[in-house]
Amino acid sequence: MFEALSVVPRAELEARWAKVRRFLAETAPDAGGVLAFSRLNVYYLSGVLGAGCCWLPLEGEPVLLLRKGRERALLESALPRIAAFKSYKDLPALAAEAGSPFSEVIAAETTGLSWQLGQMLASRLSDRRFVSGDLALNLAQSLKSEWELNILRLAGERHHQALHDILPEAIRPGMSEREISHLAWQVFFTLGHQGLMRMSAFGEEIFLGHVSAGDSGNYPSVFNGPLGVRGEHPATPYMGYAGKLWNRGEPLALDIGFALEGYCTDKTQLYWAGEEGEIPDAAHSAHAFAMDVQAWAAENLRPGNTPEHIWLHCRDWAAKAGFAAGFMGLDENKVPFLGHGIGLAIDCYPAIAKGFDRPIEAGMVFALEPKIGVPGLGMVGVENTFEVTPSGGVCITGDDYRMLCIA
Repeated sequence: MFEALSVVPRAELEARWAKVRRFLAETAPDAGGVLAFSRLNVYYLSGVLGAGCCWLPLEGEPVLLLRKGRERALLESALPRIAAFKSYKDLPALAAEAGSPFSEVIAAETTGLSWQLGQMLASRLSDRRFVSGDLALNLAQSLKSEWELNILRLAGERHHQALHDILPEAIRPGMSEREISHLAWQVFFTLGHQGLMRMSAFGEEIFLGHVSAGDSGNYPSVFNGPLGVRGEHPATPYMGYAGKLWNRGEPLALDIGFALEGYCTDKTQLYWAGEEGEIPDAAHSAHAFAMDVQAWAAENLRPGNTPEHIWLHCRDWAAKAGFAAGFMGLDENKVPFLGHGIGLAIDCYPAIAKGFDRPIEAGMVFALEPKIGVPGLGMVGVENTFEVTPSGGVCITGDDYRMLCIA
């Protein structure tokens, strides 16, 4: 009686399985397959945002094993082997019945389970040995297919349209951060934003993004990013505060993601309440430097370079240019990265940070976010999403990075 809303093509899923298997052989050579648990990785492997797990053997058909949602999975997934389970102890028998038995050594997605569930899995499958399969899954997801890139490019177009073309006509100085947040939601939803964005790091959350007027841009933050935000409430320190107005002579930073068909782009647009000639030299020079950093980093988002090299160069450049104190956040808001991978989650692998020395490859997608906190004023800077090509990063979220003035 029901029809699927959308189905990830079988060919797309097969290409994903091939990538995971290739990276699994490199990063966990003893494992006979990978067992994914997080909803995002279950979706990546099966096309279904299922509650359960997905078993991908090195050879043979994957098996989708669900605690709930089997009937929906039968509609939406191109996988032919889908079963329901109640306990982890049932998994080996179900996989064997489906023709893809568990191996003795299993690469588990360890970040996809709580400590409690991880211990439960190990106790129920005590005859198996578990190793980490996280890196293989991360590496596979970092290399986007043309099917994924087409979704991301469309999201990027709409993202720029929302923040650069439409919203400046709707906001004005004197509005509260919360009012601006609600206008942003209205514009984003009208353009097809699906409302839910996801974070892959344990415990991280996101709701719309950051709407930070004036010194909110340097307000102490619990979020792992450089831009401060007062937020709705201490229990929901995201979006914008009803008690903070965007006053003339202040910057306004909107760091908001766009979500389309499960995929995210990231962008920060800066606005100035007043005329361009009223922007203080400190803010003007810092924003110009952030744009220069973004341009250099984008040019160097090319195969063979490493994220670590890009981060170290830009960090040292900021210090030489006199922006070290505010670069990537003031005080405890400072973060040790310039950007991050992006796709099914806002914060995908790899980060543009120290220690990420695996070469960049064509098909990766990164958010570059050079920002600078200006004491007593707020934060300026840019963020955009870039597709890695052989000649460097190509921006998919617009080509105008100026601070937009709204009088």
